[in-house]
Amino acid sequence: MKDEILSRIQKKFPLVARPFKIIADELSMSEDEVLEILQEQKKANIIRQTSAIFDTKRLGYVSSLVAFKIPADKISDAVKIINSHPGISHNYERNHDFNIWFTLAVAPNSKFGLEKTVEILAKATEADDFIMLPTLKLFKINVKLNTTGKDEKKEEVKKVKHTEIELTPLHHAIIRAAQYDIEMSKEPFKAIIDDLNIDYDKFFKILDELQEAGVMRRFASILNHRKAGFSANAMVVWDVDEEKGEAVGERAAAFSAVSHCYLRPKYPNWQYNLFTMVHGKSVEETNSIIEDMASEIDSKSHMPLYSSREFKKVRIEYFAPEFNTWEDKYSNLYN
Repeated sequence: MKDEILSRIQKKFPLVARPFKIIADELSMSEDEVLEILQEQKKANIIRQTSAIFDTKRLGYVSSLVAFKIPADKISDAVKIINSHPGISHNYERNHDFNIWFTLAVAPNSKFGLEKTVEILAKATEADDFIMLPTLKLFKINVKLNTTGKDEKKEEVKKVKHTEIELTPLHHAIIRAAQYDIEMSKEPFKAIIDDLNIDYDKFFKILDELQEAGVMRRFASILNHRKAGFSANAMVVWDVDEEKGEAVGERAAAFSAVSHCYLRPKYPNWQYNLFTMVHGKSVEETNSIIEDMASEIDSKSHMPLYSSREFKKVRIEYFAPEFNTWEDKYSNLYN
């Protein structure tokens, strides 16, 4: 039942006062049994975090994937500098001359903006070169590891039309609270509603509004890939004709082993414009999935970039003061 529960909490998490009772009823278990399993998985670090997952862009943040070319003897110091920025959520070493890959988001009120921030990081880390790879088209972002082995090879990627929303102070307060990991307890949201002095109905109504507006992508658990047995995860980059980019991207996104799929720009020193994250339990399994994809994807070439080291993988803390603190520090260094 453990695998069924892990599969369930990665999907649509029940937004009710007692969510684990809903899951228990679905699986013909007791609430205490479900909680015991989840607490064990949390303690073992298989469950990384259970919280709201927000859309950086819809919150007014500007973000990009960035690749740095860092000399091997400078990687350690460079990583410390890069990771110090509160908008860095992921940072990996990958098997390429562009060896340090990270995602960076800057706040809506950033003094530097995205490009200047990347330039500052490149100067501070003494990078030999860098490329910025912002999203031109998002086809899929949905990390759901197949813990049961029952999922199909392909899946339908639904297109959702979002409503418009004007964020109030209460919306912002709930965003700040819901972005953090909940406890595996019978009423995991109780601390939030008590702190905000609202009732459950109001809390869940606003979460629904945020999801309908696309501000909240979903509320779900994210597993630690390696701890959950998915140790071979490759960022596969594809050289695709730009006129065919959207059609090819939609086909790539349909593979269930693909969690992320984006169209990004090309450069004279970087020919790949379609990016897919592919997850497998072994290099052999992942390479087999990539071969299946290559047989269906119209591309000139492709390349799997495996991560050799993970330096950072966290959720960005939105509307946190650390963004201003970081910029104040580097304002003094890079005027």
